[in-house]
Amino acid sequence: MSDSTCDAACPGKLSRQPLSLQNKATSRAHSLICQSYQGLESYRLKLNISLSFDNPPVSPFSLSKAKQNLWEKMVLETLNPMHYNLSSLVPDTVPVATVPILILMFFLFLIWNHEETSSIPGKLTSALSVFLVCFSNAFIIKTFKYVKGTTGNVKHCTFCQAKSASQRFRATINVRLKSLCAIYETVFCSGLFSPCFFPRSSSVFHVMKHWHYVSRFGSKLGLQCIGMYENGIIFNNNPAHWKEIRPFFTKALSGPGLVRMIAICVESTIDHLDRLEEVTTEVGNINVLNLMRRIMLDTSNKLFLGIPLDEHAIVLKIQNYFDAWQALLLKPDIFFKISWLCKKYEEAAKDLKGAMEILIEQKRQKLSTVEKLDEHMDFASQLIFAQNRGDLTAENVNQCVLEMMIAAPDTLSVTLFFMLILIAEHPTVEEEMMREIETVMGDRDIQSDDMPNLRIVENFIYESMRYQPVVDLIMRKALQDDVIDGYPVKKGTNIILNIGRMHKLEFFPKPNEFSLENFEKNVPSRYFQPFGFGPRGCVGKFIAMVMMKAILVTLLRRCRVQTMKGRGLHNIQKNNDLSMHPIEQQPLLEMVFTPRRNTKKNQDD
Repeated sequence: MSDSTCDAACPGKLSRQPLSLQNKATSRAHSLICQSYQGLESYRLKLNISLSFDNPPVSPFSLSKAKQNLWEKMVLETLNPMHYNLSSLVPDTVPVATVPILILMFFLFLIWNHEETSSIPGKLTSALSVFLVCFSNAFIIKTFKYVKGTTGNVKHCTFCQAKSASQRFRATINVRLKSLCAIYETVFCSGLFSPCFFPRSSSVFHVMKHWHYVSRFGSKLGLQCIGMYENGIIFNNNPAHWKEIRPFFTKALSGPGLVRMIAICVESTIDHLDRLEEVTTEVGNINVLNLMRRIMLDTSNKLFLGIPLDEHAIVLKIQNYFDAWQALLLKPDIFFKISWLCKKYEEAAKDLKGAMEILIEQKRQKLSTVEKLDEHMDFASQLIFAQNRGDLTAENVNQCVLEMMIAAPDTLSVTLFFMLILIAEHPTVEEEMMREIETVMGDRDIQSDDMPNLRIVENFIYESMRYQPVVDLIMRKALQDDVIDGYPVKKGTNIILNIGRMHKLEFFPKPNEFSLENFEKNVPSRYFQPFGFGPRGCVGKFIAMVMMKAILVTLLRRCRVQTMKGRGLHNIQKNNDLSMHPIEQQPLLEMVFTPRRNTKKNQDD
């Protein structure tokens, strides 16, 4: 059938568009977000989408919903295969056996994610959202429209040259719409795929301060696989269990532990700088991310567990565990029924959990033989004795120790890595910091009394976390009906707080620039929440600041850092799934460390 014949046979067919439209989909999608009410109307006319504006939205939330509805329609219409000549993209033969399997899988996904339609800002129709979240390469949008029941009267077009319905179906599911990948990434980062998206400071403040938002959400099977389902503290979504466990973390991460951590960080940083050959590449550059992970693991072990371990092996296990964590957190139940899909993640989780169980058992044996328990009463010891009293299960003890050991190597190591890149990018900032360090400390290493006097260093840490956050999304679940900024939220609603976006929308004089001017004046807490606050705020936020200050100052006093070929943060490829991480195995993760000659240690050397 020729194109003209097909056109004649399709009286209701939309006019054919050039394939270049596919490449413009992302830019269209991005610009649509920024449009006013008039802009939305103009896009509606361009795309020939019927959307009533008889009662124009007047509130930000209703406007967001109008944008959201138009978004979904625009994406589906713009990427509709009927707009293009797709015959050249469709393979001639597709295994017939794949058709019923794919149909079954899509119906299972639809059933699994069935829920009532929600008008929460930022929430797309549930089936479409889950499909795009689970399959970010999203290559069968037209078929999914059909399964979802929104196709209506199916129009004939060029790709309908296949003679039978099954052939048309197979042709449809094999059309790869590459631009949809970029649109998915853009929309997801903008919050449109989040269950309930609130980027405003007033909304974030409201959610964080109330107890009926202390629960988090995630796939039950995914959390069970990594050991976090109703265990530990990070993603324990059982408020009662979480309340029982949190005091153990609070005690370990405050008080005497803060003071001890300063000396531990200084000692560990110096020790690892003396052993830089372990993280030095063949060409003489430093794998800084690996170095930071080793320092963080060592400091965490010395303060919380106190058992010798293989740093290199455990760091690799933590990386694999984190990959499993972010991969499984939001997966549907059907994913776990397909063993080959989740096998590697299950093995990664078991690998780290097994290693931690061995270390904890060694801790038990050590406690049973020591004469003075007071000298060994750390975080792991407290948990072990709680288990002996019957307050905690062995599984919970193991998971709590695991989470305490991975928290710093996972997030703080990446945070410090980004900070070192920013220091190399901004030499004037480095000069300001070094003048302050020399003024406050002279030739000695940092001590607890120095912490409040290092204001420029502190502002640099804050600005780094604002400008390049590692954790920019906070996930919560509403435990009761509520109203957020005038918008009703039902019990059970999953909420994502985009604090990273909030930090670039309100208050700061230079929100899109890296500048210490953003923290020259005191910043109200409601506008800057890198650790969160309230009942479920980060329990380790104080010790995290102590660790970052101590490690950063100790390193800068001994080394000047430079990036490869003068490149900066924007050159580094990153992933932002569960948190922001640089993509591994890229040369830009390497840096050059040049020893300084103004410290007593280096002069003696």
